[in-house]
Amino acid sequence: MSDPQAADQQAALTYTSYLALDEVLGAQRPRSDEHDEPLFIVIHQVYELWFKQILHELAHLQARLAAGDTAHAVRTLRRVLTVFKVIVAQIDVLETMTPRQFTSFRARLESSSGFQSAQFRELEAVLGRRDRRAFAHYPAGGAQRAAIEAAMSRPSLMDSFAAYLRAHGYEVPEEVAGRDVTSPWEPSKEFQRVLLAVYADDSGPSTVAEHLVDLDEGVQEWRYRHVKMVERTIGDKMGSGGSAGAAYLRGTLFAPVFPDLWAVRGEL
Repeated sequence: MSDPQAADQQAALTYTSYLALDEVLGAQRPRSDEHDEPLFIVIHQVYELWFKQILHELAHLQARLAAGDTAHAVRTLRRVLTVFKVIVAQIDVLETMTPRQFTSFRARLESSSGFQSAQFRELEAVLGRRDRRAFAHYPAGGAQRAAIEAAMSRPSLMDSFAAYLRAHGYEVPEEVAGRDVTSPWEPSKEFQRVLLAVYADDSGPSTVAEHLVDLDEGVQEWRYRHVKMVERTIGDKMGSGGSAGAAYLRGTLFAPVFPDLWAVRGEL
């Protein structure tokens, strides 16, 4: 016998209700009447949605690497790389806003700043950042701080890749396989020798390695485009919320996420 209530619920599901569009489209609340403020809000909300998806994909990627699953690891990396291309391209839209247009509502941002993006801090932790300053300004006991701290206590993406290589028979040194994952990843000559063997074999693991290089490059591209966008919008002014603005962002440029994968390039 069919359940009338379940049938009613299924019939009631619409495009709008499934995507929660009333909440999503009602989440833009400009604090001024300036024409350009809604664009600023939408772009940053979309960034946060993409960060959420990247975190979701990287968690899946680490599970696939732990299982030694090359095919699905590669597919997941390709998806993450494509998302990064999208978020970098969004900067083109943001740069249609002139410095004067941004200044027209900037004061309304008060202490808010992109520097406060907890999801991006969590993403950095998944990629390997181990720095308590990343969550120091989030309230103790809060969900955002807890998420960043948890990410810093788990194996980083490079730790997962090392475990994946071990599962595929490569002799990953104990200094890497048994390291304290709550500490920053330190480049290792021994691990680099393993990577050279991976590339020499030119099989599935080398494909995963190259996609990780692509990811590293994508993160660096995002950082570069972000700092140039800030420079052209506010120059060297202090950033929103009292951050150092472009000066801080410039300090993050060209620092590789996976240094060992870059260190071996000259020996391949």
